[in-house]
Amino acid sequence: MKNNGLNGSSSLKSLNSADVLAQKAKGASDKVAHASTEMKNKVLIRLEALLAERQDYLYAENKKDIREAEKAGLAKSLIDRLRIDDKLIREMQGSLRDVVALPDPVGDIVKTWKRPSGLLVGKMRIPIGVILIIFESRPNVTIETFSLCLKSGNCVILKGGSEAYHSNLALYRLILEALKGSGIPAEAVQFVETADRDYIYRLLKMDEYIDLIIPRGGEALIRNIVEQSRIPVLKHYKGVCHIFVDDDASLEMAYDICVNAKAQKPATCNAVETLLVHTAVAKTFLPEIAKRFKKQGVTLRGCAKTAAILKGIEKAKESDWYEEYLDLILAVKIVKDMDEAIAHIRKYGSSHTDAIITMNYKRAWQFIREVNSSLALVNASTRLNDGFQLGLGAEMGISTTKLHAFGPMGLEELTVTKFIAFGDGQLRT
Repeated sequence: MKNNGLNGSSSLKSLNSADVLAQKAKGASDKVAHASTEMKNKVLIRLEALLAERQDYLYAENKKDIREAEKAGLAKSLIDRLRIDDKLIREMQGSLRDVVALPDPVGDIVKTWKRPSGLLVGKMRIPIGVILIIFESRPNVTIETFSLCLKSGNCVILKGGSEAYHSNLALYRLILEALKGSGIPAEAVQFVETADRDYIYRLLKMDEYIDLIIPRGGEALIRNIVEQSRIPVLKHYKGVCHIFVDDDASLEMAYDICVNAKAQKPATCNAVETLLVHTAVAKTFLPEIAKRFKKQGVTLRGCAKTAAILKGIEKAKESDWYEEYLDLILAVKIVKDMDEAIAHIRKYGSSHTDAIITMNYKRAWQFIREVNSSLALVNASTRLNDGFQLGLGAEMGISTTKLHAFGPMGLEELTVTKFIAFGDGQLRT
């Protein structure tokens, strides 16, 4: 059977419980939408404390997932994404603190204008409602998505990958403990325990209860969800990210940025997959960056011009320019100028994250204007396309579709706006 990211077989019992789970989330949505900022922040502050108080429990549950992943022969980079350690707990706590510190978007009036009739019209932020998030690997997504959904007044249904089942369940239990006595119903967060494919397909059809689906995972998972869903899906299929090294670049800066963007965490969607190098600096830049990549275990696949400079590297095929490797592999192409670099990004890119390294102010702004990815960067690593790094506190995911959000989804992106109007007796004539 085709591997589409969802496993298991159907059962009547699981289909019935899917209905109940979705109904519970919908039933809690009004209370969550109107919970005060103080109530929501108290839950998040309590959850931050619980992460420290119960860390031994979290480590023990996480070890179960690590052992099973090693037994299954998963790649080291994927196992690293599963691991809960002191650093990750500190990051989760920092994420919670950041979300607490952010302004509550619910009820915010974002714009007002007055009509000739005297009618005062405005737009107010409101929660989306019930959000189903389906994600793979990283257990910290459980904390990030819950905190963002709660602060933005949304209920959330969590469906994590089976490879992180014990870790996600442990974090879900801490969330329930943090909700106790808060005045916010426990039904605000639901946890899907089964990997049953038909159970998930059932949820994807429940547009009367679920308002939005956000998948975080591989392309096969996302495409399968889009094909099966009756509910709007925010998606990014691939993270084919580029860095263009201009002839006016600081090469020392470029070396550090490129290595970080590829080797720091290669299995992430914002890791660079194609390096574009201006022909004027290629003979100087490529030998040195190749040495640094080699130390990091990165395999290079180059165009014919690149291969003429870096003897012995693999020749890039046409398919390499479209590839999201999620591994220590990088495609390299020499381009004649920035226009060719931008044309390459437009043809092969995925609207995720693209960067230019240059000290030329005019070219920097041209790149920013003409590369319409969810984040266009100047002189910085593509790895920075992340809600936490961009000051959103955390993120629900990175959308590469332009409806209704584009880029990392923080608190504001988890709301929509409704129109409001104040009059003093106006009538339509």
